[in-house]
Amino acid sequence: MAHTQVQIEHSQLWRLLEATAGRERTAELFAMIAVDAPLLTDAGETVPRVVLAQAMNMLLFAKNLDAVPEGKVYVTEKLAVGGQVVFDHGALRTVAAANTGALPTGELAFKRFLEPLGFTVADVYPLARLKMTGRAYCHQDAPELVAQFFVSELHVDQFSPAFQQAVDNVVKSSRDPLNDRAKALLVKLADARALPFAEAVELLPQLVGCFAVQHDTPALADYEALLAESAEMAWISTEGNCFNHATDHVDDVFAVADALRAQGMPIKDKVEVSANGSVRQTAFKATQVERQFKAADGSLVTRTVPGSFYEFITRDLIADSATGEQKLDLRFDSSNAQGIFKMTAAAC
Repeated sequence: MAHTQVQIEHSQLWRLLEATAGRERTAELFAMIAVDAPLLTDAGETVPRVVLAQAMNMLLFAKNLDAVPEGKVYVTEKLAVGGQVVFDHGALRTVAAANTGALPTGELAFKRFLEPLGFTVADVYPLARLKMTGRAYCHQDAPELVAQFFVSELHVDQFSPAFQQAVDNVVKSSRDPLNDRAKALLVKLADARALPFAEAVELLPQLVGCFAVQHDTPALADYEALLAESAEMAWISTEGNCFNHATDHVDDVFAVADALRAQGMPIKDKVEVSANGSVRQTAFKATQVERQFKAADGSLVTRTVPGSFYEFITRDLIADSATGEQKLDLRFDSSNAQGIFKMTAAAC
């Protein structure tokens, strides 16, 4: 059943987003992203963790769309015919290195707040070809309603000494986007599974700020050394912990891909299909962006590099192994993931 605008605007989720991003942006988010009824509880004195998680996800989706013009064109056209985005998951990349400055290493930079928000690791996906590991964080309170996070971690110790030195040069300047107050609020959230409204408003922008570049401008020589061994680490050196991609859950990914290809949109040539056939994914090729690097003489130079992209996924219903109940297959697939990761390598 469709929600009335009155119901939406009286929800805790609307109030939280409006207090953080303003009324106009909030209206845009609700028009663009499908939000299920259980996430539209009436406004109260405290914000449940699931509502805070959903608010963060909606802001992150919009942030990714602002960075990916191809995705924005697709979503704009979808909205024009009365559709909405079903936000499936967002992906980000982290670095398991010896020295990441003030930022916790690898997935720990995100585990520390995803878990208080109610997310838990549903499965671990080896990405051996990329010398990475992926972890799917799924929300415990509403697994089919709140977008997941696919957090990948690059294992620096599996690369050459020259590569490891270049990584160190880049990430040792990393800052921690969470201040002491935010960390204290996360402890409180983990314990109570909710925060008073004012504290949720205070914490939300800091959470969104974690999905950004936390280190200084990289040296061009370091970027080139990273690119020689890992397109993924080269991407991290310019884009940091930004969303690598956001994903729209569609009914038929093959039909969507064919339609976009016919329009001349930069869609991946192949749809990735999981080993069991129940998860199918494709994506736009990464947006090309201009980034600055430090030259050997200390001056700044600009290069065009791959940025973020927008993905499409179709998930089938499968029988729950314990209950036999039909549920959405929320799993990922290592082969699919490594195929999708190539979207940021193609134009390197």
